[in-house]
Amino acid sequence: MTIAMAEKQDAGKRGHAHMRWAFACLLLLAMLQSTPAAYAAPSAGDLYRASGFKMAGDAARTRIVLHFDREPTVKWFLLRGPHRIVIDLPESVFAIDQGDLKPRGLVTGVRYGHLEEGRSRLIISGKGPFAVEALQVLANETSPGFRLVVDMAAASAAVFDTALSIQADKTGSTSAAPKGDRLVATAGSAPRKFTIAIDPGHGGIDGGAESAAGTIEKEITLAFGLELKALLEATGTYNIIMTRDKDEFLRLDDRVRIARQAGADLFISIHADTIGVRGVHGATVYTVSDRASDAEAKALAERENLADSVAGVDDGGENRQVVDILADLARRETHAFSIRFARSLVGQLSSAIELIKNPHRQAGFKVLRAPDVPSVLVELGYLSNARDEERLIDPEWRKKAVKSISSAITGFASARLGAGG
Repeated sequence: MTIAMAEKQDAGKRGHAHMRWAFACLLLLAMLQSTPAAYAAPSAGDLYRASGFKMAGDAARTRIVLHFDREPTVKWFLLRGPHRIVIDLPESVFAIDQGDLKPRGLVTGVRYGHLEEGRSRLIISGKGPFAVEALQVLANETSPGFRLVVDMAAASAAVFDTALSIQADKTGSTSAAPKGDRLVATAGSAPRKFTIAIDPGHGGIDGGAESAAGTIEKEITLAFGLELKALLEATGTYNIIMTRDKDEFLRLDDRVRIARQAGADLFISIHADTIGVRGVHGATVYTVSDRASDAEAKALAERENLADSVAGVDDGGENRQVVDILADLARRETHAFSIRFARSLVGQLSSAIELIKNPHRQAGFKVLRAPDVPSVLVELGYLSNARDEERLIDPEWRKKAVKSISSAITGFASARLGAGG
């Protein structure tokens, strides 16, 4: 082949290549022009920025906070199976530390991400049913931007289902729960039974107090709690919930959560402590108060409140503050009912077993802080006292004590149900 012929052939190949390139460019241009504007990806400047995710609280009540650079419009709805709150947000860029998403308190999981054009979604899963006490967007007081604040509190399945039912009636299609998650109301439901949560103190790795002879508090409280449960169930009048029915460790806030999610009308925590003065003996009934009635009550509450630390649980100072602020909203009326039951209980116990001097006392027990469940802590006796220890392990003594508590419950439940509460 001559040089001239080769050059002519190369020129032809280059011409075909240029034609293919031009055709590809025209095809790409046509595709871009035919793409609807709605599918164009938004620029980073158009997106909201979500950052600074935080959770505080415990298994009874938890607050979630998420910060935004601008004021977001939000919609939310509930789902069950598992229990969740779903929050729809403007399309956002999430700058969240994954360590802050670790399950905590009432929250078992957090998911977030892009949902569709213009929308993102935040999903928070709860440890059982809960109530959304508040969900609001607030302007930051000392810095630019806004924050989404969600207040969740442990609640009964009935409370959660009622919220689902209201939601199904009132929300639009963009935030209504799927049909399978909606509550179907039924007529002629049976009368509600008075629900009692029995809380045998300590358990598992936390043995509680121990006598010189080796009697362990967690075993006394569980045996007594099961006997009380059996007597109350035999009446056919009550619905009984045990926070624990075996030798297991429970956080203090989980004990409160279990009572609230069961819709408890009364919470009774059973204990048997020790004290440095061997001569002190007899049973005591405690109700909650920020100010202890005496030094002994204060010291006991401080010991009981350290139960979580036995298992290495750290609740953090900020959590206590948040929980206390939120719980104060509903505590006053409940506290009055707690005192009413405590006085009735002292009256019934005094005719059957020996009580300590000034048997109704008050202190800041964490396990009594459910804001909507009347609660008492019954100190059956002191394992540091030989006479009390003999009584605590005596089946006949326990039978008398159980019967007295049952009688006090009967009067309290009748009054509460008769008043419609």
